[in-house]
Amino acid sequence: MFTWICPQCGREVPPAYNECPDCTAKQRDDAAQPTAPAQPGSPVTAAAPPRPAAPAPPPPSGGVQLPAWLMSIVFAVAFIAIGIAAYFGIQRFTGTASGKSANAGVKLENPTAAAKPKTNSTLQKYVEIVGLRLTQEPKRQPEVRFVVVNHSGAEISDLAANVNLWARTAKSDEEAVGTFSFKVASLGPYEAKDMAGVLNTKLRVYELPDWQNLTAEIQITSPQ
Repeated sequence: MFTWICPQCGREVPPAYNECPDCTAKQRDDAAQPTAPAQPGSPVTAAAPPRPAAPAPPPPSGGVQLPAWLMSIVFAVAFIAIGIAAYFGIQRFTGTASGKSANAGVKLENPTAAAKPKTNSTLQKYVEIVGLRLTQEPKRQPEVRFVVVNHSGAEISDLAANVNLWARTAKSDEEAVGTFSFKVASLGPYEAKDMAGVLNTKLRVYELPDWQNLTAEIQITSPQ
């Protein structure tokens, strides 16, 4: 328990008292008794100095202090608003970027520049390419030997065609093995002619498929 020391009598005084009770009682008794004249030569006792008063509490600050629960609500609303703004900002930028990338991959087709559909000749179903043999000519270029057959009962004059060679095991996205063209001045009814031509291909001769694994796709260009 904390106490304070009386500066007059030196006794310990409980903190509940502002003044020493013994000294206070003694002062009351002295005040009640008549003051005796001071004898000459007697020492004069100096009065005890008054004890300084306790300092006053500081005045409250002039600012307005909000309750803790109200401050929590204000901060929560502020954080939610910041999160919503950031979310919509990210969505806007990502949406704009994806839209630009999607539009960049789309190419508008010019209807005037579109390729015209191929028209098949009326003789398409009567002409066949058979007997394919792939060799190499003296100039070391790939050469194709074949037989062109007229399955109709009419003579075909000025026959010209382009031929694509496909491997039987080729996938839909693969390129043709090679291409060649030929012209025949006249092909009689049910006639077959041996022919030869240069094969346009990216493959070497030893990389070409065997004849039994080839399919010829013919496109007659003349006559229509």
